[in-house]
Amino acid sequence: MGSMGEPRIPYVDVLIVGAGIGAFTLANRLRKNEFNVKVYERGSASGGIWHWNCYPGARVDSESPIYQLFDRELYEDFTFKERYCEWTELRRYFKHVEKKWNTDAYIEYHKNVETAVFQEDERLWYIKCSDGSQLHAQWFVPCVGFASKHYTPPFPGLENFRGDLYHTAQWPQQGVDFKGKRVALVGTGASGIQVAQEIGNSVKDLTIYQRTPNLCLPMRQWNLDPEVERKKKEDGEYERIFDLCRTTFAGFEYSTNERNTFQDSVTERDKFFQGLWSEGGFRPLLGAYKDMLTDPKANAEAYKFWRRTILPRVRDPEKQRLLAPEKPYHPFGTKRHSLETRFYEVVDQDHVDIIDVNENPLEEVTPTGLRTKKGLVEVDVVILATGFDSSTGSLAQMDIRGTTGGTVGDHWKDGLKTSMGIALPTFPNMLFLYGPQAPTAFANGPSCTQLQAEWVERLMKQCREDNIKRFEAKEDAQNIWGKRVHEQWYKTLFPLAKSSYTGSNIPGKRIEPMNWIGGLVTYMEELYKSLDNDYQGWHTA
Repeated sequence: MGSMGEPRIPYVDVLIVGAGIGAFTLANRLRKNEFNVKVYERGSASGGIWHWNCYPGARVDSESPIYQLFDRELYEDFTFKERYCEWTELRRYFKHVEKKWNTDAYIEYHKNVETAVFQEDERLWYIKCSDGSQLHAQWFVPCVGFASKHYTPPFPGLENFRGDLYHTAQWPQQGVDFKGKRVALVGTGASGIQVAQEIGNSVKDLTIYQRTPNLCLPMRQWNLDPEVERKKKEDGEYERIFDLCRTTFAGFEYSTNERNTFQDSVTERDKFFQGLWSEGGFRPLLGAYKDMLTDPKANAEAYKFWRRTILPRVRDPEKQRLLAPEKPYHPFGTKRHSLETRFYEVVDQDHVDIIDVNENPLEEVTPTGLRTKKGLVEVDVVILATGFDSSTGSLAQMDIRGTTGGTVGDHWKDGLKTSMGIALPTFPNMLFLYGPQAPTAFANGPSCTQLQAEWVERLMKQCREDNIKRFEAKEDAQNIWGKRVHEQWYKTLFPLAKSSYTGSNIPGKRIEPMNWIGGLVTYMEELYKSLDNDYQGWHTA
C-alpha cells in the first residue's frame, strides 16, 4: 500500500469505469448497501454513449418508458417528450439522475483509466489514470459498453481531403450546418440512416455509399402527452411494463409470437405482419413468428412483406434495386435494423444518390471528393457512419492486466471467451456489464444492464457476508459458456449474415458470435444459478 515516505494510495471497495446507465444503477445500489464506490468517466459529463452521440438525428430505438432506469424515484417526476427520445432528451434525463442521486459525491469526470493491474499479494486492483492519479480497489467494474471504440476504414487518401470530415461517433458538440452543402455519407447502419433522413432535405447534394442495404423498420414516432404519462405512472403502468421487461426474450415489453409462420394462412399472415408494422419499433422482429430466425422459408415470408411495404415509397427503379433488392443480401433480422421515420422518402429525392460499394468500390479519397469506377464525386463534407469495433473492442482497447500479466486483448487473441458474459479467468474481482457473450446486442440496453447490476449487487453482498476477498471465474466454466454461445448461435440464421454481431464489419477481425442469442431470461437464470449453487463456476478465497 506504499512504502514509508510515499503517499498512501486511496482505496475504494468498488471502482466503476464509465458513467452510463449500467454504472449509475450499479453505483446507486452498492452505495445503498454501504459499499465505498467511485465512478471514473473519461468524458466531461455522464450519459455513456449519449455523451458522445450528438450527430444529426441521433436517438434511441427503444421506446419510452423502457429506455431509462427502472426506478420510481427517478421516473415519478421525469417524462420524456417523445416515444423515441433524441440525444438531447437523454442528456436532460442524466442531469435529472445526477441531481436526484447526488452523483457528484462519487463520480469524477475527465478521469481516463490508463492501466488497471490486479495485485495478487494484496488482492486489490491498482488503477492509474492518465492524469497521474492512482487508486486501489477490491472490485474493478468496467461499464464501457459495447460501442466505445469507433471504426474508421483505411480509405486511401482520406487524410488528403480538404473539406470537412466527421465521424458520427466523434461529432462536434456544437453541431454542424449542412445547408446548401454537397455531402458524402459513408455507411448505412443505424447512425447512417438517422443522419441521412435528418440532413437529406437541407443539403445541396447527398451521395450515400452503401455496402449493404439496411432493412429499416418503421419507428412510428409521436410526442408523449405529459398528462397521459402521469396517469400511467399513478396507475402502475410503468411498473407493469418494467416487470414485463424482466420476463421477455430481449427485455422489451413484448415477445415472440408462439405460432410458426405457416400455421397461418396467407391472409392471416398478411394481417399479422401488418399489425406488427402498424405498431412499429422492433415488433416486426421481436414480436414475429417464432420460426422466423430459424426457418429460411419462414424468414423469406417476412422479407417479402417488408419489401412490399418499402417499394411504394421509392419511385426510382435503380434505388428500389439498391434499397430493397428482390433477393436479400442476408436473412431478414440477422443484421442490425434501423428504425426510420422518412428515410425512404428522403433518399428517393433527385438530389440524393446511392452508390453500391460492392459494385463500385471506393478507390480513393481525393482532396475534393470520393472516387469510384463511376467517377469522382466532389463534395464539401464527408461523414463516416462506419460504426464501431463493437462488443470486444471496448474492453480490449484498455490496458487491463490480470494475474498472468496479459491484457484482456491478449486473453481474446485466440478467440472470444468469457464466463457468462460478465467475467474472465485470470482477472479476479473484475466484472463487466453490457459486454461480449451477454445478450447485449439482442436486448434493450437498460433492461440488460440493470438486471446484470442487480446480480452484481447480490454477488458483492454475498461475498462480503462470506468474507470472500478474491472472486474469479473458472477456466472450465468459461469453456462451457463459450460452447453454449456457439451452440445457440448456429441454431439460427444469424451465421448467414456478415455483421457486427460476428465482427465481420472490421477487416481482419476473427469471425465468431459476439453475443448470447439465448435470451435475457435464460441468461439471468444461469447467472443466479451460479450463486445459488455455492459459487458454481467460480474460484473463491
